[in-house]
Amino acid sequence: MAHQCSCGGIHNDGELGVQYNLYQKIDIENIECLNECEEGSGATVFKSWENRLDRNKYVESDMDNELLFNIPFTGNIKLKGLIIIGGEDDFHPNKVKLYKNRPHMTFDDISTEPEQEFELCVDTNGIHEYSLKIVKFSSVYHLSLYFIGTERTDKIKIYYIGLKGEWSPAHQHGVTICTYELRPQMNDHSRGDLENIDRTIS
Repeated sequence: MAHQCSCGGIHNDGELGVQYNLYQKIDIENIECLNECEEGSGATVFKSWENRLDRNKYVESDMDNELLFNIPFTGNIKLKGLIIIGGEDDFHPNKVKLYKNRPHMTFDDISTEPEQEFELCVDTNGIHEYSLKIVKFSSVYHLSLYFIGTERTDKIKIYYIGLKGEWSPAHQHGVTICTYELRPQMNDHSRGDLENIDRTIS
C-alpha cells in the first residue's frame, strides 16, 4: 500500500515488514535510554513492524527535548535503514545522530562527530526510510541514537524505531592458558627423566 509522508514522497510499505525485523536481534534488557520520562519506556519503541502504529507504547523525554538511546545487539549488524515514528506537532524530534560502537554514551559525548545524521520528517505511518551509509555501518555491535527537537519544542516523543540490516553471530575467541617450565619440577618427572635432563644440560 502506498502512503505519503511530510517529505512529499510516496512510499510503498509492501516489503518493509519483512526487512525491518532487527528488533529481534537487540539485547533488549540492556538498552539504555537517557532522559526518558518513565523508566524502561525507551525499550518499548523497538517492536515488530505490525505493531509500529501502536500508540500505547512510547517514550517521552523528561527534562527537555533530548533522548539518547544506547542499543546493544546480540551479534554483528550490517545496518542499512532506519524508520522513525515520532510524536505529532511539537512533540516530534527534529534530528537524529547515529554513533557506531560507542557503548554507554552520555550527553557529554554527543559533541563528537557522528557516523551519520538526518533531519527528520513527520511520518505517522512509519514508511519513510532513512538510508544509511553501509560502509560506515558494516560491523555494528552497538548503536547510539541521539534525538533532539527544535528550539520551540519542550519535549519529544517517539513511538517506533525500526532498523533494517543483516545480522551475523559475534565471534567468540577462547583463551588458552599455557604454563612453561623454566626448571623441571621433581613431582612431574620420573627419576630417569631427570637424569636425562641433567645430562642434556651438562
